[in-house]
Amino acid sequence: MDIDSAAARLAALGNPTRLRLYRLLVRAGEAGLSMGGIQEKLGIPGSTLSHHCRAMIQVDLIHQERVGTSLICRTNYAVMRGLIDDLAAECCADACQTDE
Repeated sequence: MDIDSAAARLAALGNPTRLRLYRLLVRAGEAGLSMGGIQEKLGIPGSTLSHHCRAMIQVDLIHQERVGTSLICRTNYAVMRGLIDDLAAECCADACQTDE
């Protein structure tokens, strides 16, 4: 993952409301949650929720799908795993080098 994409995704998660939203969607699994369900669980106005969803959609952390009259939000697990793997791949990378 390129550094700009990783930074944008981490910045999107740097907001407490978005982090709560993201955790909620991660916990929901592949089924996701409706906007109404999310709004009820987080106790935030619909316009605020839409704003925060848009920020995470722009960096591909979540996606939305219209199902009947509901708008369902789901975590993009491939992107989430890529971000986590990218961060973990750097763990202790310099500690393994020896001075010659």
